[in-house]
Amino acid sequence: MDRRQALGFLAAASGAAALPRVVSAQGESTLRPIASSGERLPVVGLGTWITFDVTDPAARTARGAILRAFFEAGGRLVDSSPMYGASEETIGAAMPSNAKALFSATKVWTVGALAGRRQMESSRMLWKVARFDLVQVHNLLDWETHLATLKQMKAQGRVRYIGVTTSHGLRHDLLEHVLRTERLDFVQLTYNLRDPDAERILLPLAADRGAAVIINRPFDGGNLFGAKTRKPLPGWAAEIGCASWAEAFLKWIAAHPAVTCAIPATSQLAHLGENMRALSRPLPDAGLRRRIAEDYARA
Repeated sequence: MDRRQALGFLAAASGAAALPRVVSAQGESTLRPIASSGERLPVVGLGTWITFDVTDPAARTARGAILRAFFEAGGRLVDSSPMYGASEETIGAAMPSNAKALFSATKVWTVGALAGRRQMESSRMLWKVARFDLVQVHNLLDWETHLATLKQMKAQGRVRYIGVTTSHGLRHDLLEHVLRTERLDFVQLTYNLRDPDAERILLPLAADRGAAVIINRPFDGGNLFGAKTRKPLPGWAAEIGCASWAEAFLKWIAAHPAVTCAIPATSQLAHLGENMRALSRPLPDAGLRRRIAEDYARA
């Protein structure tokens, strides 16, 4: 049993008591501005891919506990998509009473303008929100059509921010083209210690173009954990207040100046506690980020 499995067992055994109460100071190191507005978001959000694709009432109650703890810990941005099965319906059914700070982010994932409008309205009803804070074109599918619709919706006040996404390190050439030719509020992409390619072109370009950046797959779908993370954390962990590799991975991402928010997905309260502790100061500087990457590669 590795660290993550052990924590999952403890969470199942202890329920909400397994989650330390984490209230961030919400200082400069934990909040990042959305360039197009100046609004600030915590650098750790919540993804729902796979983890919220549940329909059983007990499972949805458990997801409600995840959301409640997320908001208690200072979280805001919750990200989903119609592609994620029942995740949007679960969000709407499980959203807790302490979700006043919710920054709702979903995606459009279909072909055609009419189909896109219908899908976005369906998502809005599933989430039970008056309007979305952010709608993104999922994996750039029919992006020109949907961006035209989203621009109209934003002008009409029916969505606050718009953007596009990629994942798994795919379609970077197209994403670069879209960033260079369109004015986007947000872009979402994959970036982690096993897949750092975005830092060559896309992250600097997003910063230059004034696009906030959401990071998906910050743990590479869980692949960052394993034999490497069963070893003790190196001495630098204490310098940035990390008690777990999960915190270190998230702080490494959040310390990149172009990153606005990382969205790890989880269904375990103990894991959520680890993730949200990454909101706390300090973040690693450039030199320590290099050491973290080097130590992880050697481990």
